[in-house]
Amino acid sequence: MTRLSPAGRKALLTLHLVTSLGWLGADLVLLALGVAGLRGADPEVVYPAAALLVTWLFAPLSVLVWLVGLASALLTPWGLLRWRWVLVKFAVTTVVVVLVLFLLTPTVRHLGALAGAADTHQRVDLVVPPTVSSTLLLVVTVLSTYKPWGRLRPAGPAARRPVAAGRRG
Repeated sequence: MTRLSPAGRKALLTLHLVTSLGWLGADLVLLALGVAGLRGADPEVVYPAAALLVTWLFAPLSVLVWLVGLASALLTPWGLLRWRWVLVKFAVTTVVVVLVLFLLTPTVRHLGALAGAADTHQRVDLVVPPTVSSTLLLVVTVLSTYKPWGRLRPAGPAARRPVAAGRRG
C-alpha cells in the first residue's frame, strides 16, 4: 500500500484536524440553536437557521471528516486494522455519519420547514442528537489523544512502528 511522505502525512493530519474541529463546532452551534429554540427564541429564525447549518455545513463536514479519516488510516503507518483505537474511532465516526445523514439531517430540515409550528417533542429533536454526537466526537478525540489498548494483531518482523519510540501523537 502506498504511504505518504512525512510532509504528506502532516498535511493530511492538518486537514483531518481542521475538518474534525469544524464538525464539532458545527455540532455545538446546532446544539446552541436547539437550546435557544427550547428556551423561547424565535422559531421562525432558529429552526430555518438550523436547517441551513445541517444542510450546508454539518452534513458535508461529517462526510469529509469520514473520508479524510479513512485516507489517514489507509495512507499512514497507523492503518485501519492495525490498532484497536483506530478501528473503534472509525466505527464510532461511521455510526455518527450514518445517523447524521439519514436521521438528523432530514429531521432538522423538516423542523426548519415547520419553524413556528414545531411542537415541543420536535424541538427536543434539535437538542438530544447534537448532545449525543458532540459527546461521541469528544470520545473519539480522547481516543486520538491517548491511543488506548493495543494492536489488533501482533506486530510481525516486517511491521513498523507508526511513530518514533517515545513519541505518540
